[in-house]
Amino acid sequence: MNPSSRQSSASLLGLAALGLVTLVPTIRQASAAPESARSSALAVSMAPASSSNPTNPLAGRPWGVYRGRADPAWQPYLQATGETKQTLAAIALAPKAKFFGAWIPNSEIADKVQAYVDNATDGNPDALVQLTLFRMVPWEGEACTRLPTKAERASYQQYVDIVADTLGDTHAAIVLQPDGPFLRCVPHGSPIPADLLRYAARTLSAQPNTSVYVEMGSADWFRDRPADAARMLRSAGVQYARGFALDTSHFDSVGRQIDFGAKIVSALAKDGIPHRHFVIDTSDNGRAFTGAWYHQHHPSKPLPYAKACGSAGQHHCVAVGIPPTTDVGSAAWGLSADRTHTAEKLVDGYLWVSRPWLAHQAGSFSMKRALAEVRYSPFQ
Repeated sequence: MNPSSRQSSASLLGLAALGLVTLVPTIRQASAAPESARSSALAVSMAPASSSNPTNPLAGRPWGVYRGRADPAWQPYLQATGETKQTLAAIALAPKAKFFGAWIPNSEIADKVQAYVDNATDGNPDALVQLTLFRMVPWEGEACTRLPTKAERASYQQYVDIVADTLGDTHAAIVLQPDGPFLRCVPHGSPIPADLLRYAARTLSAQPNTSVYVEMGSADWFRDRPADAARMLRSAGVQYARGFALDTSHFDSVGRQIDFGAKIVSALAKDGIPHRHFVIDTSDNGRAFTGAWYHQHHPSKPLPYAKACGSAGQHHCVAVGIPPTTDVGSAAWGLSADRTHTAEKLVDGYLWVSRPWLAHQAGSFSMKRALAEVRYSPFQ
């Protein structure tokens, strides 16, 4: 193994040393092929499902690692050397959720999804792929001012149908439409956007190995109002899904999401939707802060403009959080006993959904941000 290969494997080797993951195949076998050709040779295998969450569909299988140009971190990683390459490995070689949205035409989405699946699974039918479906038009701010046209509604449903058909029996975890709380601001309280999300949740969940998590913001976004979140989740189809996702695009703590998620699960059960689980985005909350804290200290800047950490002692800044895993109750995460117990029962996994190494989470790849977010993370 040459020095650069040894360095690029350091991040995953560190996780293996903690007993959180195993690497398949071995690092030595994976290094035998050129880096540009090793699409998913360093897949990450998750531990078996725990007795507290025996039906966890994300556990006990390898999580595919996409390694190609559609990941903005991949080319910078390939071109890096030395310590920079070793640091970027924490991002480039981590199993992450890839966004699929309206920027990919309906005519191209089948090929794009299939190419992603083929790359991430590397032909392993047991491997899990992760997708973020962000296809709603209009959404976010625009969703507050107009409703989808009839043509846009038909296009959305066609897009969902194509994604579902393309996935087939692939093992997939789908985070459905980040920033779910924008359902609160649709004009005239129209049910149309929620109806479309419900269609997506039902259609995607009908595939034999697809687990859907309907995204519903963060504890700090809802100001700890679980009944409000449960109501919107029901309207968006959580009754058809495995559960819901929290903290995508926010930077709030894992502990607060566990508490909030448990309250949502309880509220859903009281509303006739029992046995729901959730996932938490940990890509950017290594040094967590709430939206309220951020807006108090940065009143003129939107939340996506939050800065990366600049030193090991800094708090309330953006750093990568807990690495993707189903070992949600590990002592390495520093959770209280009560939160550990709750996580092991209700949380299917910590996923990397957001992309904090991009400018404002959606722009171009920022080497400076990426390196700082890894170097100053307490989990790397």
